[in-house]
Amino acid sequence: MQLLHGIHLAYCTNIHRGESWAETMAALESHTLEVRNRVAPHQPYAIGLRLGAEAARSLLDRQTRLVFQRWLAQHNCYVFTINGFPYGQFHGTRVKEQVFQPDWSTSARVEYTEALFTILADLLPQGLSGSVSTVPGSHKELVPDDDHANLIRKNLASHTAWLARFADRSGKDLHLGLEPEPLGWIENTAESIALFNSLGHGEDIQRCLGINYDTCHFAVEYESPATALAAFKEHRIRISKLHLSSALKLTPSSASLKLMESFTDEVYFHQVIARREDGLLERHRDLPVALASNPLRRGIEEWRVHFHVPLHAPPQDLLD
Repeated sequence: MQLLHGIHLAYCTNIHRGESWAETMAALESHTLEVRNRVAPHQPYAIGLRLGAEAARSLLDRQTRLVFQRWLAQHNCYVFTINGFPYGQFHGTRVKEQVFQPDWSTSARVEYTEALFTILADLLPQGLSGSVSTVPGSHKELVPDDDHANLIRKNLASHTAWLARFADRSGKDLHLGLEPEPLGWIENTAESIALFNSLGHGEDIQRCLGINYDTCHFAVEYESPATALAAFKEHRIRISKLHLSSALKLTPSSASLKLMESFTDEVYFHQVIARREDGLLERHRDLPVALASNPLRRGIEEWRVHFHVPLHAPPQDLLD
């Protein structure tokens, strides 16, 4: 829905299971519309559409898109952004590092993202800016050498050039948002700026490539939003999208660490960045690794954990 200053707030559908287009539509019918009816029943309602590769292949069919466009019009909904981070299954199975695959070194990631923009250009209402969010290049552990990193840069640059041409043909403002994440190939402001500097700051890059600023991810990195956003502005890096989400913060103690054991799972990464008493940061790829690091014996004063608790959830004892 539209807020002040031309900002649009969307309900993100990646919280719902579903890899096929039929499953995606079922979630829209059963969940998204119910939320819309509760919070904004009498105004246009924005949907942040999550499309995995399977659903995207179905929606590339023109007739399927026309049916969906009629559904959007019937229910007074619209799409201006697509979550293109998870390529494959995102619920009900082990995800962890697989959520970064295929990464931007592969043709599969490029082709999938082009498909999402083809779909979005058709769905996007006139006059609105349209974005697709994507992985931060890759995961650090999945980039073994400079050749792999250079291929990521090459594919991002060539895709951005393609997107600029496609946007001009469609007459739409379209842009890709890289989403920095703890232990992603780019994970913070400094690494993001370094990538954009390596790509150059040509017109295509400034217009069609930006950052999807996930508030949880940057909070886990101990970054101030005001400082980070000012730095992106200074370096002429577009903020493609803001993703509003929560992280966990705690002071390690016997009780709080015992509580954190209940947050471990075999599905998603829960990266932990620990701040030592001397201010230095330690990064742990996953919560079980951090729990095994003996934080109480090593002068750790704070943990921040990549765990998306609901925005409306009140703070718990021992956790902020």
